[in-house]
Amino acid sequence: MNISTEQSKMQSEKFAAVELLNQSGVSPVLLICEHASNFIPAEYADLGLTEDVQKSHIAWDPGALGVTQHLCEMLNAQAVVGRVSRLVYDCNRPPHAVDAVPARSEIFDVPGNAHLSPEQYQHRVDQCFVPFTEMLAKTIRWSQKARVLVTLHSFTPIYNGEKRDTDIGILHDTDSRLADAMLDAAAKFTNLRIERNKPYGPEDGVTYTLKAQGMENGLLNVMIEVRNDLIATPEQQKDIAKLLCDMLNHSLATLDAISSGGGN
Repeated sequence: MNISTEQSKMQSEKFAAVELLNQSGVSPVLLICEHASNFIPAEYADLGLTEDVQKSHIAWDPGALGVTQHLCEMLNAQAVVGRVSRLVYDCNRPPHAVDAVPARSEIFDVPGNAHLSPEQYQHRVDQCFVPFTEMLAKTIRWSQKARVLVTLHSFTPIYNGEKRDTDIGILHDTDSRLADAMLDAAAKFTNLRIERNKPYGPEDGVTYTLKAQGMENGLLNVMIEVRNDLIATPEQQKDIAKLLCDMLNHSLATLDAISSGGGN
C-alpha cells in the first residue's frame, strides 16, 4: 500500500499539543491556558496565512502564557497549556462546535481550514483536542488537592473595528460563585475596568472548559480575559499576574469563610 506524501509527513512530524507546567505545584488552583501558542505544525503549510496574521491575536492569546507562568510561580500551581495554535484546533471548543476549526476568524479567511474532509477534521481532533482534554482530565483526577479551575485568556483592544473598553473580563457560566467573589473584590485591588462576561459570555461558546472540566467535576471555576495591550511586556504580565493572584486568594478566602459559616 502506498502512503501519500501528505500522510507520510503527518506521521513523521512529532510535537506535543499540550504541556503541564509546574508538575510539583501544590495549590488547590489548577490553571489552564488553551491558547498559549501560535505554533502551526509544518503539515498545515501555515494554513495559507501570512507571517503577520500567524503572529496576530486570531492565532493565539498574546501575553496569556506569560501571565499563566507567573501565576504558576506565585500560587505554586500546576498549569495545563496548549502548544498548538487555536486556528489548527481551538481546545476550548468541543468537536461538534462550528468554530473549533474556523475557516474565518474576525476579518481573516483561513484557507487551510476551508473544505476539510471528515477525516482531516478528525485528524485535528485527535492531534490537538484529545491529548489536551486527556491531560486536563488526568491532572484533575490525579490531583486530590485541585478544587479550583481558572482559565486564562487575552483579547484584542479592537475587534472588527470596534474599540473595547473592558480591561479585564471575569467570565462564568451558570456557576458564578468564584466570579461573583472576584468581581466583588476587584475594587479593593485595582482601578482597572473589570467587568462580568466581557468581552465574551456563555452565549459565545467560550465556557466549554469551565463546564466540561470545572462544573462537571464540582470545581469552583472562572475564566479570565485580559486585554492584550495590558500584558504586552514581561513586566506587565507579572503585574497582572500579581493582581489576579491577590484577587483569587482574597476571593477563595472569602468563599471558604462563607462555606464554614464565618461569612456575613
